[in-house]
Amino acid sequence: MNANTIGNAFCLTTFGESHGPAVGGVIDGCPAGLEIDMSFITSELARRKPGQSAVTSTRNETDEVEFLSGLFEGKTTGAPVAFIIRNKDAKPSDYDNVKDLYRPSHADFTYQMKYGIRDYRGGGRASARTLAPCVVAGAIAKQILEKHDIKIVSSVVRIGQKTCHGGFTANEIEEILAGFRKKGDTVGAVVHCEVRNVPVGLGEPMFNKFHAALAHAMMSINAAKGFEIGDGFHTAEMSGSECNDLFVNENGRVRTLTNHSGGVLGGITNGENVTFNVAFKPIATIMQPQRTVDIHGNEVEYQVEGRHDVCVVPRVLPVVEAMAAAVTLDFLMLKCQKLIY
Repeated sequence: MNANTIGNAFCLTTFGESHGPAVGGVIDGCPAGLEIDMSFITSELARRKPGQSAVTSTRNETDEVEFLSGLFEGKTTGAPVAFIIRNKDAKPSDYDNVKDLYRPSHADFTYQMKYGIRDYRGGGRASARTLAPCVVAGAIAKQILEKHDIKIVSSVVRIGQKTCHGGFTANEIEEILAGFRKKGDTVGAVVHCEVRNVPVGLGEPMFNKFHAALAHAMMSINAAKGFEIGDGFHTAEMSGSECNDLFVNENGRVRTLTNHSGGVLGGITNGENVTFNVAFKPIATIMQPQRTVDIHGNEVEYQVEGRHDVCVVPRVLPVVEAMAAAVTLDFLMLKCQKLIY
């Protein structure tokens, strides 16, 4: 299995499985001399970890990160930053009843066909648990970007048929998801994200466009099924006179009156906020009987057991932000020979 690394200048390689001993990562290219705020990393992991509410998985993971290299006296040394997050509440026995089944909309079938073997315990490498290392890398990237006044924020703007352009509150999200939990069902969602104060000039005009790298990162997140930059698919309904972002001179700075393009023109950031949406499908594990096929080709009926979320939100928000931070820092480092922090 390859392709476990993302990034060019700021590179993250992840490893681990959902119910293995640990998940972790190695960051290569992290600048030296950065004083790491461990409490911030902890708080970002807390946003993603399970057991936060009645509508999230009851898996009780502490998600404590252990750094193995690349740090000395609280600062990065320039060496690879290696870390692990131990799985302390793994229950592989919860998956004994699906070890010979291909669960609908999971990666069981494709993994088995590609590799001839699969880790059925929570999906193994295909589990969203493997995204925890991305949050660690993103938290470090955010700390560097903060020194350049670049901030990343996200919100939930759609859950199933319900939309809220300003973003749902935590209580509203829990209330909506509670109805699906009662039915033993799950639901999809759309996350809106903004990268604020992005400088002009990040990205290349052909095969390393800024928004293409963002799309690659976002579509690498479990359950992601759609990505749009700026007004995205809505631009197909617009005329050119409606969609064009007109340039103006604002106190000596060239800006645009609107931001339908999402802060990227020709694959290069234009100085406006980078805005994008990511659509996530409903979580594939539902608490209802379903029909499927087993490894012998027999059609069977099964009902899943275990601890599972109703929706990817709100736990996916720090993952989206982390991936956006990693991509932004990667391009910033490619543009700047030396970052100041």
